[in-house]
Amino acid sequence: MEATNPSRTNVQKKFYPAAERGHVNFGWLDSHHSFSFGHWYHPEKTNFGALRVLNDDIVEPSMGFGTHPHQNMEIVSIPLFGELAHKDSTGTNGIIKTGDVQIMSAGSGIQHSEFNHSSEKKVNFLQIWVLPKVANIQPRYDQKSFQEAGRLNRFQTVVSPIDEEAVWINQDAYFSLATLEPGKTLPYSVHAPNQGIYVFLIQGKLSIENTVLERRDALGLWGSEEYSFQAEVKSEVLIIEVPMK
Repeated sequence: MEATNPSRTNVQKKFYPAAERGHVNFGWLDSHHSFSFGHWYHPEKTNFGALRVLNDDIVEPSMGFGTHPHQNMEIVSIPLFGELAHKDSTGTNGIIKTGDVQIMSAGSGIQHSEFNHSSEKKVNFLQIWVLPKVANIQPRYDQKSFQEAGRLNRFQTVVSPIDEEAVWINQDAYFSLATLEPGKTLPYSVHAPNQGIYVFLIQGKLSIENTVLERRDALGLWGSEEYSFQAEVKSEVLIIEVPMK
């Protein structure tokens, strides 16, 4: 008789089809929302554990978000193509390029603006909000560049509360990127019990725990210590690991 793995029987999952994301188009901004945001509300899509927002934003040349406030939120920006010009009340004033990962801990209060740095080309970036572990910390900013070669057929940690090579986050949360070649199988292990992973497929086609994801689909998983990924074609994936409580 084949032995069973108790941890596998407890796996729970929730599928988030790309086509069911919220969508707004203001002309200068074309945005798809994985979770309730702004003018779009879905009662079953308000969060995944501590993950509160994942917006897939395309901004027209020279356009963007004017100065506005945030408080007690960990805000991550990941450009997929193009460049963002960022300015905030901590004194930061710079450019976020493709390959960079930026985080802003809003803490007790911060104001910032983000604009497409180019006057000719669009910019596409993921804007991700995570609820903080500790409220009202001093606002802070961090940004690092990550080489694509560092995520080929492996998970590259880009956001972490403990990894000095990643940008720091005020939460027990971990963001990892991977580019998988066709047929490649890769395991992902959570960092602690009661953590879940939100799998967002940027490009390609992946099979995860008997669920197939295609471009911009997502899958929430919890209840196990490890999950297996298999690429059917070349695939780019973002894993967001967060506390579920």
